Amino acid sequence: MFGFRYLFYRCSNMARLNYNHLRYFWSVAHEGNLTRAAEKLNISQSALSVQIQKLEQQLEQKLFERRGKRLHLTEAGSVALDYADAIFTAGEELIGTFSKQRISERTDLRIGALATLSRNFQIQFVKPLLARDDVHVEIESGKLDVLFDRLQSHQIDVLLTNALPSRDSRSNWTAHLIDEQPVGLIGHPEQAQKELSLGTALVSAPLVLPSGENSIRNGYDALIERLGISPTIAAEADDMAMLRLLACNQAGLAVIPPIVVRDELINGVLVEMMQLPGLVESFHAVTLTRRFPHPLLKEIIMAL
Repeated sequence: MFGFRYLFYRCSNMARLNYNHLRYFWSVAHEGNLTRAAEKLNISQSALSVQIQKLEQQLEQKLFERRGKRLHLTEAGSVALDYADAIFTAGEELIGTFSKQRISERTDLRIGALATLSRNFQIQFVKPLLARDDVHVEIESGKLDVLFDRLQSHQIDVLLTNALPSRDSRSNWTAHLIDEQPVGLIGHPEQAQKELSLGTALVSAPLVLPSGENSIRNGYDALIERLGISPTIAAEADDMAMLRLLACNQAGLAVIPPIVVRDELINGVLVEMMQLPGLVESFHAVTLTRRFPHPLLKEIIMAL
């Protein structure tokens, strides 16, 4: 490794560095594929390749190496990407900050929510804001990786999730724990027998379980192993609304937080047999570390 500080000192002169070339490099580096990056940028693959070559010539460093069908960053490319991330993230932050100031009397709060997250929890989070005349709330659902990318590019202000994104040394986000819900064994009154031991209750009827890698499923698997039992699994789903419907239609006893079926519990459509020891679902509000924090977010999080 040699001379990288000198390399970027030479290119720090704004008249020398072509930021269009840098943005093209940035897009390809994140895509890992020249064809996909060209499609997103709406230019030809050959034109994009030429722009990358011009940047490499200016930096006097090879930024990519090809391994099979994918492009991989060289050591110099990794350094260049660090700088590009900082430059374009700052640009997105600048636009996001001052676009909010152009809104005369109302403040926008753009919320991204994991598609499989409990709707009751989402309502619980935004309810204090809905009665305010000075706030406009936008909520969009999606996958964790997509929403996290939108958070990093300042297209949403906060991400509501029960599963945290992966972290590395360059991560600049904070996960605020805003609620922890116990997990119960919940079912239709005809299926849910009272006064059973934990092990007996879990094998008294087929179960409806959250699927995938999440805190509830991991906790359930650990609990079953400790008890040394093998319950019958009737269905699995990664969506809390689907788990609620399966429980209401007597598919089995659901391993879910009571908040997911709050209305059904109140109305007697479903009953909670018991809380499952050691099982909780954690809800987080993920925000970026910013020089200009969103004023509403600070207010909400401080009130939690």
